[in-house]
Amino acid sequence: MAQKGRLRVQCFDGESYIPIENCKITVIPEVTRKNVKKKLMRSVELVTDSSGSTITIDLDAPPLEYSQKPDGSIPYSLCDIKVESEGYNPLTIEGCQIYPEETAYQKCNLEATGNRSTRSDIIVIPPNRQVGDFPSKIPEEVDKPLPAPSSGVVLPKPVVPEYIIVHEGGPNNTSGKNHKVLYKDYIKNVASSEIYSTWSENTIRANVFCIISFTLNRIYTEWYRSKGKNFQITNSTAYDHAFTFGRNVYDNISDIVDEIFATYVRRIARKQPLLTQYCDGKNVKCPEWLSQWGSKDLGDQGKTPFEILTYYYGNNIELVTADKVTGIPESYPGYDLTIGSRGEPVKEVQRELNRIARNYPLIPKVAVDGIYGEKSAEQVKVFQGIFGLNKTGVVDYKTWYKISEIYVGVTKIAELKQ
Repeated sequence: MAQKGRLRVQCFDGESYIPIENCKITVIPEVTRKNVKKKLMRSVELVTDSSGSTITIDLDAPPLEYSQKPDGSIPYSLCDIKVESEGYNPLTIEGCQIYPEETAYQKCNLEATGNRSTRSDIIVIPPNRQVGDFPSKIPEEVDKPLPAPSSGVVLPKPVVPEYIIVHEGGPNNTSGKNHKVLYKDYIKNVASSEIYSTWSENTIRANVFCIISFTLNRIYTEWYRSKGKNFQITNSTAYDHAFTFGRNVYDNISDIVDEIFATYVRRIARKQPLLTQYCDGKNVKCPEWLSQWGSKDLGDQGKTPFEILTYYYGNNIELVTADKVTGIPESYPGYDLTIGSRGEPVKEVQRELNRIARNYPLIPKVAVDGIYGEKSAEQVKVFQGIFGLNKTGVVDYKTWYKISEIYVGVTKIAELKQ
Protein backbone atom coordinates (compact mmCIF):
# COMPACT_ATOMS: atom_id res chain seq x y z
CA MET A 1 0.00 0.00 0.00
CA ALA A 2 1.11 3.54 -0.73
CA GLN A 3 2.28 5.66 2.17
CA LYS A 4 1.17 9.23 2.69
CA GLY A 5 2.99 12.48 2.19
CA ARG A 6 1.60 15.98 2.68
CA LEU A 7 1.27 19.20 0.66
CA ARG A 8 0.61 22.80 1.63
CA VAL A 9 0.40 25.74 -0.79
CA GLN A 10 0.75 29.43 0.06
CA CYS A 11 0.20 32.35 -2.33
CA PHE A 12 1.71 35.84 -2.24
CA ASP A 13 1.37 39.05 -4.23
CA GLY A 14 4.40 39.32 -6.50
CA GLU A 15 7.71 38.92 -4.68
CA SER A 16 6.31 40.29 -1.43
CA TYR A 17 4.97 38.41 1.58
CA ILE A 18 1.52 39.97 1.18
CA PRO A 19 -0.89 37.00 1.17
CA ILE A 20 -3.57 36.41 -1.45
CA GLU A 21 -6.86 35.09 -0.11
CA ASN A 22 -9.35 32.97 -2.11
CA CYS A 23 -6.86 31.61 -4.62
CA LYS A 24 -8.22 28.52 -6.33
CA ILE A 25 -5.67 25.72 -6.10
CA THR A 26 -6.12 22.53 -8.14
CA VAL A 27 -3.82 19.67 -7.15
CA ILE A 28 -3.55 16.85 -9.69
CA PRO A 29 -1.75 13.86 -8.15
CA GLU A 30 0.16 11.56 -10.46
CA VAL A 31 0.83 8.00 -9.35
CA THR A 32 3.71 7.74 -11.79
CA ARG A 33 5.34 9.45 -14.75
CA LYS A 34 6.45 6.65 -17.00
CA ASN A 35 7.22 7.04 -20.70
CA VAL A 36 3.67 5.93 -21.32
CA LYS A 37 0.45 7.72 -20.51
CA LYS A 38 0.33 9.25 -17.03
CA LYS A 39 -1.84 7.49 -14.49
CA LEU A 40 -3.74 10.20 -12.67
CA MET A 41 -5.70 10.22 -9.44
CA ARG A 42 -8.69 12.43 -8.85
CA SER A 43 -7.77 16.12 -8.54
CA VAL A 44 -8.20 18.05 -5.29
CA GLU A 45 -9.48 21.63 -5.19
CA LEU A 46 -8.42 23.98 -2.40
CA VAL A 47 -8.88 27.65 -1.52
CA THR A 48 -6.38 29.86 0.30
CA ASP A 49 -7.32 31.54 3.59
CA SER A 50 -6.54 35.05 4.86
CA SER A 51 -2.89 34.03 5.28
CA GLY A 52 -2.70 32.96 1.63
CA SER A 53 -2.40 29.34 2.76
CA THR A 54 -4.31 26.17 1.97
CA ILE A 55 -4.99 23.42 4.44
CA THR A 56 -2.40 20.63 4.47
CA ILE A 57 -3.60 17.63 2.46
CA ASP A 58 -2.47 14.01 2.35
CA LEU A 59 -1.26 12.52 -0.94
CA ASP A 60 -0.06 9.05 -1.85
CA ALA A 61 3.71 8.54 -1.78
CA PRO A 62 6.06 5.60 -2.41
CA PRO A 63 7.39 3.42 0.43
CA LEU A 64 9.92 5.11 2.70
CA GLU A 65 12.58 2.50 1.91
CA TYR A 66 12.84 3.81 -1.67
CA SER A 67 14.80 6.80 -0.33
CA GLN A 68 17.06 4.80 1.98
CA LYS A 69 19.26 3.03 -0.59
CA PRO A 70 20.90 4.33 -3.80
CA ASP A 71 19.29 1.74 -6.06
CA GLY A 72 17.68 4.18 -8.50
CA SER A 73 14.16 3.89 -7.07
CA ILE A 74 12.12 7.09 -7.33
CA PRO A 75 11.33 7.89 -3.68
CA TYR A 76 8.63 10.48 -4.30
CA SER A 77 5.32 10.73 -6.10
CA LEU A 78 4.44 13.74 -8.22
CA CYS A 79 1.61 16.17 -8.52
CA ASP A 80 0.82 19.18 -10.67
CA ILE A 81 -0.49 22.37 -9.05
CA LYS A 82 -2.59 24.94 -10.86
CA VAL A 83 -3.12 28.33 -9.21
CA GLU A 84 -5.81 30.82 -10.24
CA SER A 85 -6.82 34.12 -8.67
CA GLU A 86 -8.77 37.10 -9.96
CA GLY A 87 -6.41 39.88 -10.99
CA TYR A 88 -3.37 37.62 -11.30
CA ASN A 89 -1.79 35.56 -14.04
CA PRO A 90 -2.40 31.83 -13.59
CA LEU A 91 0.55 29.73 -12.44
CA THR A 92 1.21 26.03 -13.00
CA ILE A 93 3.80 23.93 -11.19
CA GLU A 94 4.51 20.60 -12.87
CA GLY A 95 6.15 17.79 -10.93
CA CYS A 96 5.90 18.85 -7.27
CA GLN A 97 7.62 16.02 -5.38
CA ILE A 98 5.84 14.30 -2.47
CA TYR A 99 7.86 12.17 -0.04
CA PRO A 100 6.30 9.80 2.50
CA GLU A 101 5.83 11.21 6.00
CA GLU A 102 7.06 14.69 4.97
CA THR A 103 5.24 17.93 4.13
CA ALA A 104 5.98 19.58 0.80
CA TYR A 105 5.55 23.35 0.85
CA GLN A 106 4.84 25.16 -2.42
CA LYS A 107 5.27 28.92 -2.31
CA CYS A 108 3.51 30.70 -5.19
CA ASN A 109 4.43 34.27 -6.07
CA LEU A 110 1.68 35.47 -8.40
CA GLU A 111 2.08 38.34 -10.85
CA ALA A 112 -0.72 40.85 -11.28
CA THR A 113 -2.51 40.68 -14.62
CA GLY A 114 -0.75 42.87 -17.15
CA ASN A 115 2.42 43.02 -15.05
CA ARG A 116 4.36 40.43 -17.01
CA SER A 117 8.07 39.93 -16.54
CA THR A 118 10.25 37.46 -18.40
CA ARG A 119 9.25 34.81 -15.87
CA SER A 120 7.32 31.80 -17.12
CA ASP A 121 3.81 31.01 -15.87
CA ILE A 122 4.77 27.32 -15.89
CA ILE A 123 7.39 25.94 -13.51
CA VAL A 124 8.67 22.47 -14.38
CA ILE A 125 10.49 20.75 -11.51
CA PRO A 126 13.22 18.36 -12.69
CA PRO A 127 14.06 15.12 -10.85
CA ASN A 128 15.98 15.22 -7.60
CA ARG A 129 19.74 15.17 -8.22
CA GLN A 130 20.02 11.67 -6.75
CA VAL A 131 17.93 10.17 -9.56
CA GLY A 132 18.28 12.77 -12.31
CA ASP A 133 20.87 13.21 -15.03
CA PHE A 134 23.12 15.98 -13.70
CA PRO A 135 26.76 16.70 -14.54
CA SER A 136 29.35 15.95 -11.86
CA LYS A 137 31.12 18.75 -10.02
CA ILE A 138 34.31 19.94 -11.70
CA PRO A 139 36.97 19.95 -8.94
CA GLU A 140 38.31 23.35 -7.85
CA GLU A 141 41.09 24.62 -5.63
CA VAL A 142 39.60 25.16 -2.19
CA ASP A 143 41.43 28.36 -1.20
CA LYS A 144 40.29 31.28 -3.33
CA PRO A 145 42.21 34.54 -3.70
CA LEU A 146 40.20 37.48 -2.46
CA PRO A 147 39.49 40.21 -5.02
CA ALA A 148 41.18 43.59 -4.74
CA PRO A 149 39.38 46.22 -2.62
CA SER A 150 38.48 48.12 -5.80
CA SER A 151 35.90 45.43 -6.53
CA GLY A 152 33.97 46.50 -3.47
CA VAL A 153 35.11 43.90 -0.95
CA VAL A 154 35.89 45.77 2.23
CA LEU A 155 34.32 43.43 4.76
CA PRO A 156 36.68 41.80 7.26
CA LYS A 157 34.59 38.62 7.41
CA PRO A 158 31.61 36.97 5.66
CA VAL A 159 28.17 38.56 5.86
CA VAL A 160 24.93 36.72 5.15
CA PRO A 161 23.22 38.45 2.21
CA GLU A 162 19.52 39.18 1.89
CA TYR A 163 19.39 38.00 -1.73
CA ILE A 164 21.53 35.98 -4.07
CA ILE A 165 21.66 36.21 -7.87
CA VAL A 166 21.42 32.75 -9.45
CA HIS A 167 22.26 32.16 -13.11
CA GLU A 168 20.58 29.41 -15.14
CA GLY A 169 23.13 27.08 -16.72
CA GLY A 170 26.90 27.24 -16.65
CA PRO A 171 28.76 30.51 -16.08
CA ASN A 172 29.36 31.00 -19.82
CA ASN A 173 25.76 30.33 -20.83
CA THR A 174 24.80 33.76 -22.16
CA SER A 175 21.17 32.76 -22.81
CA GLY A 176 20.48 31.75 -19.20
CA LYS A 177 18.26 33.93 -17.02
CA ASN A 178 19.30 35.45 -13.72
CA HIS A 179 17.01 35.09 -10.71
CA LYS A 180 17.18 37.30 -7.62
CA VAL A 181 16.24 35.00 -4.78
CA LEU A 182 16.03 35.41 -1.03
CA TYR A 183 19.18 33.81 0.35
CA LYS A 184 17.36 31.48 2.76
CA ASP A 185 14.93 30.43 0.01
CA TYR A 186 17.93 29.58 -2.15
CA ILE A 187 19.48 27.31 0.51
CA LYS A 188 16.13 25.55 1.07
CA ASN A 189 15.65 25.13 -2.69
CA VAL A 190 19.10 23.58 -3.19
CA ALA A 191 18.75 21.19 -0.26
CA SER A 192 15.33 20.07 -1.53
CA SER A 193 16.84 19.55 -5.01
CA GLU A 194 20.02 17.76 -3.90
CA ILE A 195 19.07 15.33 -1.11
CA TYR A 196 16.00 13.53 0.21
CA SER A 197 13.86 15.10 2.94
CA THR A 198 13.37 11.61 4.42
CA TRP A 199 17.02 11.34 5.47
CA SER A 200 17.98 11.77 9.13
CA GLU A 201 18.08 15.24 10.65
CA ASN A 202 21.83 14.94 11.28
CA THR A 203 22.47 14.07 7.63
CA ILE A 204 20.29 16.92 6.39
CA ARG A 205 22.04 19.38 8.71
CA ALA A 206 25.50 18.28 7.55
CA ASN A 207 24.49 18.71 3.90
CA VAL A 208 22.90 22.10 4.60
CA PHE A 209 26.12 23.28 6.27
CA CYS A 210 27.94 22.29 3.07
CA ILE A 211 25.47 24.15 0.85
CA ILE A 212 25.69 27.27 3.06
CA SER A 213 29.50 27.22 3.22
CA PHE A 214 29.95 26.71 -0.51
CA THR A 215 27.44 29.50 -1.24
CA LEU A 216 29.02 31.99 1.18
CA ASN A 217 32.45 31.18 -0.27
CA ARG A 218 31.17 32.14 -3.74
CA ILE A 219 29.78 35.40 -2.34
CA TYR A 220 32.68 36.33 -0.06
CA THR A 221 35.37 35.70 -2.67
CA GLU A 222 33.26 37.31 -5.44
CA TRP A 223 34.14 34.29 -7.53
CA TYR A 224 31.93 35.16 -10.50
CA ARG A 225 31.72 38.93 -9.99
CA SER A 226 35.52 39.17 -10.17
CA LYS A 227 35.30 37.51 -13.61
CA GLY A 228 32.92 40.16 -14.90
CA LYS A 229 29.73 38.14 -14.40
CA ASN A 230 26.50 39.74 -13.20
CA PHE A 231 25.56 36.87 -10.88
CA GLN A 232 26.93 35.17 -7.77
CA ILE A 233 26.26 31.48 -8.39
CA THR A 234 24.88 29.15 -11.09
CA ASN A 235 22.44 26.26 -11.07
CA SER A 236 24.86 24.03 -12.99
CA THR A 237 25.98 21.10 -10.82
CA ALA A 238 29.24 21.04 -12.80
CA TYR A 239 30.13 24.32 -11.09
CA ASP A 240 27.73 24.91 -8.19
CA HIS A 241 24.40 23.48 -6.96
CA ALA A 242 21.15 22.13 -8.34
CA PHE A 243 18.48 24.86 -8.15
CA THR A 244 15.08 25.26 -9.81
CA PHE A 245 13.41 28.65 -9.57
CA GLY A 246 9.97 28.33 -7.94
CA ARG A 247 10.16 24.66 -6.92
CA ASN A 248 8.66 23.23 -3.73
CA VAL A 249 10.67 22.72 -0.55
CA TYR A 250 10.01 20.63 2.60
CA ASP A 251 8.96 21.76 6.04
CA ASN A 252 11.69 19.80 7.85
CA ILE A 253 14.41 21.15 5.56
CA SER A 254 12.96 24.67 5.85
CA ASP A 255 12.99 24.43 9.65
CA ILE A 256 16.65 23.37 9.70
CA VAL A 257 17.70 26.15 7.31
CA ASP A 258 15.84 28.76 9.38
CA GLU A 259 17.90 27.65 12.38
CA ILE A 260 21.40 27.44 10.84
CA PHE A 261 21.29 29.67 7.74
CA ALA A 262 24.09 31.95 9.01
CA THR A 263 26.46 29.18 10.20
CA TYR A 264 29.22 27.97 7.91
CA VAL A 265 32.29 25.73 7.84
CA ARG A 266 35.78 27.21 7.71
CA ARG A 267 39.33 26.05 8.28
CA ILE A 268 40.63 27.04 11.70
CA ALA A 269 42.42 30.43 11.53
CA ARG A 270 41.03 31.15 8.04
CA LYS A 271 38.57 33.92 7.15
CA GLN A 272 36.73 32.60 4.14
CA PRO A 273 34.02 29.95 4.33
CA LEU A 274 35.29 26.57 3.17
CA LEU A 275 34.45 25.66 -0.42
CA THR A 276 32.69 22.48 0.68
CA GLN A 277 32.59 20.53 -2.57
CA TYR A 278 30.67 17.24 -2.54
CA CYS A 279 29.36 14.43 -4.73
CA ASP A 280 26.56 11.88 -4.55
CA GLY A 281 28.91 9.04 -3.59
CA LYS A 282 26.96 6.69 -5.85
CA ASN A 283 27.67 7.63 -9.46
CA VAL A 284 30.72 9.68 -8.54
CA LYS A 285 33.33 8.95 -5.87
CA CYS A 286 35.05 11.87 -4.13
CA PRO A 287 37.31 10.73 -1.27
CA GLU A 288 38.27 14.28 -0.22
CA TRP A 289 34.74 15.68 -0.36
CA LEU A 290 31.50 14.90 1.39
CA SER A 291 29.60 11.99 -0.14
CA GLN A 292 25.86 12.59 0.07
CA TRP A 293 25.01 8.89 0.38
CA GLY A 294 27.98 8.39 2.69
CA SER A 295 26.68 11.20 4.91
CA LYS A 296 23.33 9.43 4.92
CA ASP A 297 24.97 6.27 6.31
CA LEU A 298 26.89 8.25 8.93
CA GLY A 299 23.72 10.03 10.03
CA ASP A 300 21.96 6.69 10.36
CA GLN A 301 24.81 5.59 12.64
CA GLY A 302 24.05 8.51 14.94
CA LYS A 303 26.98 10.71 13.94
CA THR A 304 26.42 14.40 14.67
CA PRO A 305 26.50 16.92 11.81
CA PHE A 306 29.95 18.13 12.91
CA GLU A 307 31.24 14.55 13.11
CA ILE A 308 29.98 13.95 9.58
CA LEU A 309 31.75 17.09 8.37
CA THR A 310 35.06 16.24 10.06
CA TYR A 311 34.91 12.72 8.63
CA TYR A 312 35.13 14.24 5.14
CA TYR A 313 36.92 17.58 5.55
CA GLY A 314 39.28 16.78 8.44
CA ASN A 315 39.54 17.91 12.03
CA ASN A 316 40.93 21.38 11.30
CA ILE A 317 37.48 22.87 10.66
CA GLU A 318 35.05 24.81 12.81
CA LEU A 319 31.46 26.01 12.54
CA VAL A 320 31.15 29.80 12.68
CA THR A 321 27.99 31.92 12.78
CA ALA A 322 28.15 35.18 10.84
CA ASP A 323 27.71 38.28 12.98
CA LYS A 324 25.76 40.22 10.38
CA VAL A 325 22.64 39.31 8.41
CA THR A 326 21.74 42.00 5.88
CA GLY A 327 18.30 43.26 4.94
CA ILE A 328 16.67 43.13 8.38
CA PRO A 329 15.78 45.91 10.83
CA GLU A 330 17.66 44.49 13.85
CA SER A 331 19.96 41.52 14.45
CA TYR A 332 19.06 38.73 16.89
CA PRO A 333 19.77 40.07 20.41
CA GLY A 334 21.73 36.97 21.44
CA TYR A 335 19.06 35.45 23.67
CA ASP A 336 15.53 34.06 23.30
CA LEU A 337 12.50 36.15 24.20
CA THR A 338 10.18 34.31 26.60
CA ILE A 339 7.47 35.24 29.07
CA GLY A 340 9.07 37.71 31.49
CA SER A 341 11.51 39.16 28.97
CA ARG A 342 11.66 42.94 28.81
CA GLY A 343 13.38 45.64 26.81
CA GLU A 344 13.93 47.02 23.33
CA PRO A 345 14.12 43.61 21.55
CA VAL A 346 10.62 42.82 22.87
CA LYS A 347 9.37 46.18 21.58
CA GLU A 348 10.94 45.45 18.18
CA VAL A 349 9.12 42.11 17.92
CA GLN A 350 5.84 43.67 19.07
CA ARG A 351 6.14 46.49 16.52
CA GLU A 352 6.99 44.16 13.66
CA LEU A 353 4.27 41.61 14.45
CA ASN A 354 1.66 44.36 14.79
CA ARG A 355 2.60 45.57 11.31
CA ILE A 356 2.54 42.03 9.91
CA ALA A 357 -0.93 41.59 11.45
CA ARG A 358 -2.29 44.22 9.05
CA ASN A 359 -1.78 41.68 6.27
CA TYR A 360 -2.32 38.58 8.41
CA PRO A 361 -5.46 39.33 10.46
CA LEU A 362 -5.26 36.03 12.35
CA ILE A 363 -2.28 37.47 14.25
CA PRO A 364 -3.55 39.43 17.29
CA LYS A 365 -2.13 42.88 17.97
CA VAL A 366 -0.57 43.73 21.32
CA ALA A 367 0.55 46.84 23.16
CA VAL A 368 4.11 47.87 22.30
CA ASP A 369 5.29 48.06 25.89
CA GLY A 370 8.49 46.01 25.86
CA ILE A 371 7.00 43.42 28.22
CA TYR A 372 6.79 39.85 26.93
CA GLY A 373 3.63 38.46 28.51
CA GLU A 374 0.99 35.88 27.66
CA LYS A 375 -0.47 38.04 24.88
CA SER A 376 2.92 38.43 23.21
CA ALA A 377 3.52 34.69 23.46
CA GLU A 378 0.14 34.02 21.82
CA GLN A 379 0.90 36.55 19.09
CA VAL A 380 4.16 34.73 18.37
CA LYS A 381 2.46 31.30 18.40
CA VAL A 382 -0.04 32.39 15.75
CA PHE A 383 2.77 33.81 13.61
CA GLN A 384 4.78 30.59 13.99
CA GLY A 385 1.79 28.50 12.93
CA ILE A 386 1.20 30.55 9.78
CA PHE A 387 4.81 30.26 8.66
CA GLY A 388 5.50 26.62 9.48
CA LEU A 389 7.54 27.07 12.67
CA ASN A 390 7.06 25.11 15.87
CA LYS A 391 4.37 26.90 17.90
CA THR A 392 6.44 27.47 21.05
CA GLY A 393 5.55 31.08 21.72
CA VAL A 394 9.26 31.73 22.18
CA VAL A 395 11.18 34.11 19.91
CA ASP A 396 14.28 32.03 19.29
CA TYR A 397 16.94 32.64 16.63
CA LYS A 398 14.94 31.26 13.70
CA THR A 399 11.68 32.94 14.79
CA TRP A 400 13.42 36.32 15.18
CA TYR A 401 14.77 36.19 11.65
CA LYS A 402 11.52 34.83 10.20
CA ILE A 403 9.62 37.74 11.76
CA SER A 404 12.18 40.14 10.27
CA GLU A 405 11.92 38.46 6.86
CA ILE A 406 8.13 38.68 6.74
CA TYR A 407 8.13 42.24 8.11
CA VAL A 408 10.47 43.35 5.33
CA GLY A 409 8.31 41.47 2.81
CA VAL A 410 5.01 43.08 3.80
CA THR A 411 6.42 46.58 4.15
CA LYS A 412 8.25 46.26 0.83
CA ILE A 413 11.40 47.76 2.31
CA ALA A 414 13.37 45.81 -0.28
CA GLU A 415 12.15 45.37 -3.85
CA LEU A 416 13.10 42.36 -5.95
CA LYS A 417 14.09 43.06 -9.52
CA GLN A 418 14.68 40.26 -11.98
